[in-house]
Amino acid sequence: MTEVMSGPAPYIYVSTRMRVRKAKLIQREEYLRMLNMGLPEFTRQIEEMEYKREIDELSASFSGVDLIENAMSWNLAKEYQRVIALAPGEMKGFTRDYLHKWDIQNILTILRGKVQGISDGKIRAVLVPAGELNAPALDHLLAESSAERIIETLPQKQLAAVLSAGLAEAIGAHSFGSLENELYKYYYATLIKAARGGMKGGLPFFKYVVFEIDIKNSINLFRIRAQGKPNANTSEIWIEGGSYHTDELERLCSVANLDEVIDTLKKKIKSPVLIDALESVREKKPIYSIEGMLIAAQLNQMDNVSKRNPFSISPLLVYLERKKYEVANLRALARGKEAGLAPAVLEKYLVM
Repeated sequence: MTEVMSGPAPYIYVSTRMRVRKAKLIQREEYLRMLNMGLPEFTRQIEEMEYKREIDELSASFSGVDLIENAMSWNLAKEYQRVIALAPGEMKGFTRDYLHKWDIQNILTILRGKVQGISDGKIRAVLVPAGELNAPALDHLLAESSAERIIETLPQKQLAAVLSAGLAEAIGAHSFGSLENELYKYYYATLIKAARGGMKGGLPFFKYVVFEIDIKNSINLFRIRAQGKPNANTSEIWIEGGSYHTDELERLCSVANLDEVIDTLKKKIKSPVLIDALESVREKKPIYSIEGMLIAAQLNQMDNVSKRNPFSISPLLVYLERKKYEVANLRALARGKEAGLAPAVLEKYLVM
């Protein structure tokens, strides 16, 4: 496609394709209908959707809810690779950089699993090869004998350096939390560097990255407040590059008055959807509800940016994120129905 089109034509083509894909994703009304289905009916519904091919491919290896989960994860990974193949020019580079988050998630899953003595088969079942590390590459890492060897064989050497620096501490503390924080700091720093590199389309990408950092820092802020540990040292969790200075976020952890916290956050936010989400937090909702509202605000903001920048990377990012949450929602529905959760309980954990 990119070989026969030049100028803005490839960007217009891909942006249009992404909007068509997005329009086919499950809408809120359909989720509400699924909430009231029994597991057998829900399973039949999934088998009639675009996940059928993966369900058929994996049916010899998995069954029941495990089959549904794995089929959707494989579908997500393959769809992301198709999107990368479609993306032209600089958009392809930005897309690959953005999808490195899946490499981080997969590497951490493998390391945690190895350290905890979980079998390779069980680790493999929860991997989503949607980043640079495809299924064969992840299998190669799984075959290594130790966490140290896994890191040594990583093709992304800068990522490997971050992992090497924090691995011993993570194993000694029996927690990969601090190492995970450092990996995501590295990830967002690389995104900002790419967005500011002078490539075409960098400004909309940069604005979205900053907004995503703001959402993640806000979620972490409300998590800390919900845990009731205002004096804990949380400086390591904040991601640099967003609208809020990390010292201010640290201070807000121990501010007793919730209204002051929200008013402070709103001062540097220009997004109406995020302002509305923060306003609703005044109602002192549970943390899972706050997280859901902030994520929904993030997705709605992406939609707004996409409309203002119709032939940029924005429509592509919107589709990638919406697709990710469709898979997350369907997996949550499958597991929730298997566990016998009531529809009203399940609905609270969906991003719609």
